[in-house]
Amino acid sequence: MLKEDDNTPLFYDMICRFLEQEANPHYDAWEAAGQVPREFWLKLGEAGMLAIDLAEEYGGSAADFGITQLVLEEISRRGFGGLASAYNIHANIVIPYVEHLASAEQKQQWLPRMATGEVMSAIAMTEPGAGSDLANIKTRAVKVAEGWKLTGSKIFITNGMMADMVIVCAKTDPAAGAKGVSLFLVDSHLAGFSRGKPIRKIGQHASDTAELFFADMLLPADALLGEEGAGFTYLMQELPRERLGVGAQALGAMEGALALTLEYVKERTAFGQSIASFQNTRFKLAEVRAQIDMARAYFNHCVALYRQQRMNSTDAAILKLQLTEMQCQTIDQCLQLFGGYGYTLEYPISRFYVDARVQTIYAGTSEIMKEVIARSMLGK
Repeated sequence: MLKEDDNTPLFYDMICRFLEQEANPHYDAWEAAGQVPREFWLKLGEAGMLAIDLAEEYGGSAADFGITQLVLEEISRRGFGGLASAYNIHANIVIPYVEHLASAEQKQQWLPRMATGEVMSAIAMTEPGAGSDLANIKTRAVKVAEGWKLTGSKIFITNGMMADMVIVCAKTDPAAGAKGVSLFLVDSHLAGFSRGKPIRKIGQHASDTAELFFADMLLPADALLGEEGAGFTYLMQELPRERLGVGAQALGAMEGALALTLEYVKERTAFGQSIASFQNTRFKLAEVRAQIDMARAYFNHCVALYRQQRMNSTDAAILKLQLTEMQCQTIDQCLQLFGGYGYTLEYPISRFYVDARVQTIYAGTSEIMKEVIARSMLGK
C-alpha cells in the first residue's frame, strides 16, 4: 500500500495528463449538456482514478486517501467545479461509505463496478422539507415480506440523473428521531424509482442534479446498509471525509482563480501602465495568496488527523466553514480585478465565481457549521 508521500508526484503527473487529454477539450460541451458523459467516467475508471484508496480486492489501487483529495484539487484548479462535485460524491463519499459499512456480499455486488465507472452513484439525504435537519426527514422505509418498502422523495441530489445506485437516508422508526434513521443501497433500475427533470442551477452545470422519487419501491432485505437505526451515526462518522473533499475543491478553485488573475493583471493595462503595478492590485493579490496558504495549512492538518483517525466533526466543520467562505471571498476579489471582463462568460474567472457559491451550502451550510462549532464549545 502506498504511504502518504510515496509516488505522489507520479500520481499527480498522471492526473494532469489525463485531465489535459480527456477533460479540457470537452468541458465546455459538458457544461452546456448539463452532465459529464458516461464515457468519461469509464475512462476515469480505466485509468484507476475512481477508486484510488479502495482495497485492491474490490478493484481499487489501495493508495493513500490523500491522492483522492489531490484529484479533487486538480479538477477544481482547472475550473471544472461541476466535475469536481460529481467526482467527490462518487469517489470520495459513496465508495468509502460502501467499503466501511457494507456487508461482504454488498461490497462484491457494487464496489468493483463502481471502481470501473460501470456503476455511478449518489447519496440522497436532502428533502424538499428537510435540508440539514436529517432527524425530520419524511422518506420512509417499512419492513415487508419481500424486504423493505421505500416511499418518499429527495431533492438536490448530485449525480441523481446518472446514478445506478443511490445511498438513501430513510426513517425506519419515525418515533425515534435521529435514532430512527437508516441507510439503504438503492438500485435505481428497480420498479418504483423515478427522477424529475434535471435541476437548473446558477453554476456547476456539468454536475447533474436531480429530484428523486420512491413510489412504494420494493427493496430486497439486503439493501439495508449497516445496522437498522444507525444511519445518523454513520452519517456523522463519514462527514469528515466529505468535508475534506469540499475543502480540497475550495483550495484547488482558489489556486486556479489566482493563477488566472495573475496572468490577466500582468497583461492588462490601464492609464498607461500594467494593472499589476497598482498598489491596490498588488495588495489584493497578496491577501489572496496569504489566505490560500493559511487555508492549506489547516487543510493539511486535518488530512493528518484523518489519517490518524482523529479528525472529529468540529475539525470538519471549521475546515468546511473557513475554506468555502474563503473560496467565495477570494474569487470575488479576483473577479473584481478583471473589471467588466470578469462578468462575461468569455473569461473563465466567471465560472470559478458561480461554481463557488454552492460550496457554502451543500455538505452542511455555513450556518450549520457555526452551530456545530458553537455546540462543541458550549454544549447543547
